[in-house]
Amino acid sequence: MACFEDAGYFCVDNLPPEMISSLSELFQHEGSKVERSAVVCDVRGGAYFEGIAKVLERLEARGTPHRLLFLEASEEVLVDRYKETRRRHPLADGGQLHGGIQAERELLEPLRERADVSIDTSDLSAARLRKVVADKMLPHEAVGKLAVTFLTYGFKHGAPRDADLSFDVRFLPNPHYESELRELTGLDPPVIDYVERSDGIQEFYDRLLPLFDYLLPAYVREGKAHLTVGIGCTGGRHRSVVIAEHLASIYGGRGHYLVDVVHRDIDKPPRRP
Repeated sequence: MACFEDAGYFCVDNLPPEMISSLSELFQHEGSKVERSAVVCDVRGGAYFEGIAKVLERLEARGTPHRLLFLEASEEVLVDRYKETRRRHPLADGGQLHGGIQAERELLEPLRERADVSIDTSDLSAARLRKVVADKMLPHEAVGKLAVTFLTYGFKHGAPRDADLSFDVRFLPNPHYESELRELTGLDPPVIDYVERSDGIQEFYDRLLPLFDYLLPAYVREGKAHLTVGIGCTGGRHRSVVIAEHLASIYGGRGHYLVDVVHRDIDKPPRRP
């Protein structure tokens, strides 16, 4: 919602679906200064929520331009989020969180199928979600610098759902098997030195950098605002971190792009319990 507010939208949170039609008519009334609006609807609306499909059909029949953004996450992530916020799920009967999440999925499935844009937020921080929403939903009236995020991850923790490009660097020797390096990360000089001296690393860069030099300007020409590049290794703590930091230093140093690095799994233990 903050993303839309910052873009100048008139925003309404937790609006009963039946009121969307009235709100759109009000905004189209002569004298209204609202040009764009964003409305959040979810199962907090209770019985009123089930009417949202009919409301969308009425908007289409009236020719009211609109887009539907659908946000979702894995059940594991949703459970963790509810535990952290200590909020009750609106459909949790008798406090059964898993049952509430399943009931919500069933209720929302028709909307998910008709959504113009669907985003899985399971692996997204709030800051990265804002970037993804802006890229997919907001008008690009003026093309600025392409925001490039190098996202590192461990395959044993699952591949990211939102990567536009993804590269597997598990062909390089793994520092995990060196006892003196196992507890360190790709931000530590000994691990950096180990990876940068690996057989095949220079050949990898010799092929990868020309590919980026071709792709990034092409994405800019197409008006893309944000690009997520996944770099994966086994645990997401050593090889992928070194390579992502190296790429970020190169493309961030050129000044053509807004570059940041996200190390998703760097703080996870090097061994499974």
